[in-house]
Amino acid sequence: MLSAILVLVLLALVFGLLLGYASIRFKVEGEPLVEQIDSLLPQTQCGQCGFPGCKPYATAIANEEADINQCPPGGEATIHALADLLDREPIPLNPENGEEAPKTIAIINESDCIGCTLCIQACPVDAILGAAKQMHTVIEIECTGCELCVPPCPVDCIDMVAVENNIEQWNWPSPIKALEAPLVFLETTKSSAGKASS
Repeated sequence: MLSAILVLVLLALVFGLLLGYASIRFKVEGEPLVEQIDSLLPQTQCGQCGFPGCKPYATAIANEEADINQCPPGGEATIHALADLLDREPIPLNPENGEEAPKTIAIINESDCIGCTLCIQACPVDAILGAAKQMHTVIEIECTGCELCVPPCPVDCIDMVAVENNIEQWNWPSPIKALEAPLVFLETTKSSAGKASS
């Protein structure tokens, strides 16, 4: 019995050492420039830049396959941050990709929702909760405002509502930090949205 336990402990140590060596020897290094660029992008995953998400766009910028002015949600602040990082001159936002707009989030009029799940399938950040034939709702703090959930909705029950800035979500200007801050609505915004839906 004792010898069996010793054999198992010895095997565990050998396999542990092999796995530790393999994790060091075969470690896949990330691309540091891509990671730095990606950290400056707003992480909306909206596709307005012409790429399926922020990471592919960051990769294209790092490989000089895309310009730094293709992100409408990030707007001018992101263009300047990318220009500083890459030691380039800032250029105006490309109008072919869209226009810079205030930060918005999706709000589902739950009484009109039919539970089709099309918005859930379209959301790139899993910010919508619901089940088939059940009411859906948006997790406000997770919503990036990409608007990808709006077109598939067959009953047009999703509205994009501008996020009001207040002291609880404000911080020093930085494209990524501004989007990571908790989203808190002013009571007047909620009450006016409620009055508009009734």
